[in-house]
Amino acid sequence: MTDEPSRVLRASREIEAPAERIFELIADPAQQPSWDGNDNLAEAESGQRVHAVGDVFVTTLLNGKIRENRIVEFEEGRRVAWLPAEVGKDAPGHLWRWELKPLGAERTEVTHTYDWSALDLGDTRRVTRARSTTTDGLRASLDNLAKAAELPQP
Repeated sequence: MTDEPSRVLRASREIEAPAERIFELIADPAQQPSWDGNDNLAEAESGQRVHAVGDVFVTTLLNGKIRENRIVEFEEGRRVAWLPAEVGKDAPGHLWRWELKPLGAERTEVTHTYDWSALDLGDTRRVTRARSTTTDGLRASLDNLAKAAELPQP
């Protein structure tokens, strides 16, 4: 038996908001730092809303580092996933995914996944950071996202 943590973490919850509203908060990187529960994102410039596989958006992390995030899965209103990388470099192998399942006009099940199974285990700096990501952080993002999505709309 090993103490190795799972390299694929998931958290889900229902949010009392339409999938389209929730997806807009996820697909617009400028919105993400306001609800990130993983203590990771500082900011992202507006105007980077993603629309397709291959799109790239840029974020600044709390430690000041810049990341390019390449969209690798995309279904409008339902699923988006990206691979972060240092600017101008290949993605090291960790993926963030959001999946939305409408449960009615005003209710959506949202699943947040962090998958670091493709990270090189010899890259101790990245593996240490990946291991520090927890399902509690994923749940915190979901809870913060719910608060933002459930606000009354103008």
